[in-house]
Amino acid sequence: MFKIFTGHHLVKEYHEKKKGNRSSKAKKNVIKISIALIASLVLWLIPTESFGIDGLTQIEQRVISVFCFATLMWILEAIPSWTTSVALVVILLFTCSDSAFTFLIDGDADQVGKVISHKSIMACFANPVIMLFIGGFILAIAATKCGLDVKLAKVLIKPFGTKSENVLLGFLLVTGLFSMFLSNTATAAMMLTFLAPVLKSLPANGKGKIALALSIPVGANIGGIGTPIGTPPNAIAIDFLNNPNGLDMNIGFGQWMMVMVPFTIVLLLISWFVLKTLFPFTQKTIELKIEGETKSDWRSIVVYITFAATILLWMLDRVTGVNSNVVAMLPVGVFCVCGIITRGDLEEINWSVLWMVAGGFALGVALQDSGLAQHLIATIPFGEWSPILMILGSGILCYAMANFISHTATANLLVPILGLAGISAAANLESLGGVSTLLIGVSLGSSLAMILPISTPPNALAHATGLIEQKDMMRVGIIIGVIGLVIGYTMLIFVGKAGIF
Repeated sequence: MFKIFTGHHLVKEYHEKKKGNRSSKAKKNVIKISIALIASLVLWLIPTESFGIDGLTQIEQRVISVFCFATLMWILEAIPSWTTSVALVVILLFTCSDSAFTFLIDGDADQVGKVISHKSIMACFANPVIMLFIGGFILAIAATKCGLDVKLAKVLIKPFGTKSENVLLGFLLVTGLFSMFLSNTATAAMMLTFLAPVLKSLPANGKGKIALALSIPVGANIGGIGTPIGTPPNAIAIDFLNNPNGLDMNIGFGQWMMVMVPFTIVLLLISWFVLKTLFPFTQKTIELKIEGETKSDWRSIVVYITFAATILLWMLDRVTGVNSNVVAMLPVGVFCVCGIITRGDLEEINWSVLWMVAGGFALGVALQDSGLAQHLIATIPFGEWSPILMILGSGILCYAMANFISHTATANLLVPILGLAGISAAANLESLGGVSTLLIGVSLGSSLAMILPISTPPNALAHATGLIEQKDMMRVGIIIGVIGLVIGYTMLIFVGKAGIF
């Protein structure tokens, strides 16, 4: 979706740089892949009794092996994260499903275990949450084609005036707002493009430039917390919480926004105070001009109305009774029928993100349908663990991991395991807001992880401007991360106790 997006050249340069770095590390990647394969094969081939889990079957052992493979590949990043997701789906289909190779699933039923439905695994690519993301991508593409993004930026930034500190607040809030509904990478690229002329007008030796440059990744990362489609970890957590075969909490789009948007705004305001304090402006006023093409034809009017209607229906899903996943299909249908979205536009959808999320869903299906989840719950005494240790420990672990590997990969790894732990220890967790605190905390921890240029694409794009040193990004990321986790978990505990989630 970046070719038609304002600032797409920044994203292209970022990905080309990453590609160049990967080619220079080919030998290291071969070693990383070898480590993952060897570790997985060891778990695959050792006697089932070695795991110390009573009744463990061959299928369950293979799922453990695949989980180990996915974990190592996502952490080591020898290949793109989404390709690991696709690989684990293929491995599960050929080795653990009811359509696997015959010699792998024939034999004593008690030893082989319960095979997984191949339809359930493949259905992960069309999970309703995936449809929700596709609807969000389609909205973003249509908004860009008609210039709605530029028009909104002009309208939303204008009220903040020309005072430097207020302009900084404007960029933070507007970036956060866009990131609630658009890809955080695309949002960062677009807003950095709008910011470029402003940065040129500021004194070369002023610290205000650093504050403005950092406001874009900070706003993009925090803004994604506000909606279920803002960032993939949100969707991964919601899918587990809403699963009819699991917790079946039925958390709606509007319900999520009711809690998370105020939290997002508070955190953005705190970020503004942190940035303007650490990097004060020497130039007190800024003349802001946002350049970009806007259109006023009938197709643009259709986009405006559909955009507004979709967001309204998302927010009122509990009132209308229309599920947010179903609402996401409204812009898809309207824009395709009206010719606003073409076949070429469909090719711009960020399919790698969707496949990445689908791989995580497939891993969850394998854990549940193979029976491994039940065995782990019975074997590991989750219920005896201290609830405060589970909640805070998982949040700190997630935050630490997400600073170094993909946020989506972190959520894909932790949500299934923490979900099992949460179900087993549900009674103990009630005093801290329940299982929702545990799992939504993972999505919060992922979004707040932004201490390094490699932590998120928006960080990398902002760092590429040459205005930000890594120590500045690390200082801001740690301060906002710690504050965000403290406020976030306090909020989740209160919300959980109140029965809102």
